Amino acid sequence: MTLTDGELTVNANGNACGERCGRDPKRNKETRSRSHIIMLVMELMTHSSSFLLPSTPTDSRPSLTYALVVLNQRLPRFAPLLWQHAKLRLCADGGANRVYDELPQLFPHEDPSDIRRRYKPDLIKGDMDSIRKEVMDFYASLGTKVVDESHDQDTTDLHKCVAYIRDCTPNLEKSNHCYGFVSLIYWQLRILVAGALGGRFDHEAGNINVLYRFSDIRIILLSDDCHIQLLPKTHRHDIYIQSSVEGPHCGLIPIGMPSGSTSTTGLEWDLDNTETRFGGLVSTSNIVKGEKVTVRSDSDLLWTISIKNQ
Repeated sequence: MTLTDGELTVNANGNACGERCGRDPKRNKETRSRSHIIMLVMELMTHSSSFLLPSTPTDSRPSLTYALVVLNQRLPRFAPLLWQHAKLRLCADGGANRVYDELPQLFPHEDPSDIRRRYKPDLIKGDMDSIRKEVMDFYASLGTKVVDESHDQDTTDLHKCVAYIRDCTPNLEKSNHCYGFVSLIYWQLRILVAGALGGRFDHEAGNINVLYRFSDIRIILLSDDCHIQLLPKTHRHDIYIQSSVEGPHCGLIPIGMPSGSTSTTGLEWDLDNTETRFGGLVSTSNIVKGEKVTVRSDSDLLWTISIKNQ
């Protein structure tokens, strides 16, 4: 959908063009106002961290399908819960070492061998420069599929795993049956990424870049302390807060480009048609006040919220 008003044209993704757009400082306020109007007619995207709950809520809406990707960083304490929710479990290269070494530590009263057999990944994928041979051989003997993509040094191991999951979705006309997935409805998919934060900053930046590379897929980066997801500018967003497991600290980060206009409700310090950018205002260390936060912006934003230590 494209809305046209005189010499100013604003399309559905919030981009503005025309003789008067972004060129005349006197028009900046008017431009932001019209962008705000466009944001009001965007389609709604809802978000919930129900994957952090022991059981996912049931209601009249179709259930979500979770896939789990484990990276080569310390597993969050709730990794078994994520594993339980997921229909497909992938290890990105050295993430298999983490599952092998660290998951038994979360069950100190059980036999480590039993835990390793219980938590068997469906797939190990990556350039295989980190996984230990004995770990690879162990899971391969249990039937785990191992895909060596050492020929591809232009994408991260997370990118490789997300691409695999994407190619398992039938409505992308790739395959109606993929290893570990049957009849997956694409828009119901959520990819949970454990061990995505912490450690080397360049790894974190690479993981965040994957959110932008696959902006049409709902990907959540997780650590023990917080989680991050992309809020595409093409939609307005309702974020339902699971206050028993997350919050109250949160942030909205304009990575990649400034946001000329962002508006929120439900925060201690709401934004009202506010410009946010690096070198200027960035909404960090904000606080959620209730059960729902709404966000509308003319730019992609990262939403992050703390995870409670329970």
